[in-house]
Amino acid sequence: MRETDLDTLLFFDRHQDALLLYQAFEELLYDSFPVVGKRVQKTQITFYNRHVFACISFARVKRKAELPDGYMVITLGLHRPLESARVAVKTEPYPGRWTHHIVVSRREELDKELLAWVREAYDFAEAK
Repeated sequence: MRETDLDTLLFFDRHQDALLLYQAFEELLYDSFPVVGKRVQKTQITFYNRHVFACISFARVKRKAELPDGYMVITLGLHRPLESARVAVKTEPYPGRWTHHIVVSRREELDKELLAWVREAYDFAEAK
């Protein structure tokens, strides 16, 4: 596993229970895609190639009582809406761009289906 940079550790300061999950997700990205840039911001970690394709945050996309412990939200931008119960919220901020928020709390959820969606978002961002 890669060493986690200080900005990322500070981002997870209040969410230590999600840090290992995040590290597994980040490793998956770097192992799966040829070009991955990363920006750690105050409210999210952004991954990009030519453009943003994925973000990690702790956005409250469900009622607090419905959110699991140790969760993070993976946000993906796609050209189409995903039809899946795994998607907590989806919006179309402008025609032909759909934003999806997916709550993840277990490593098993970083599966082939999620990776296929991330790949679709990666390709969509690269083609813009």
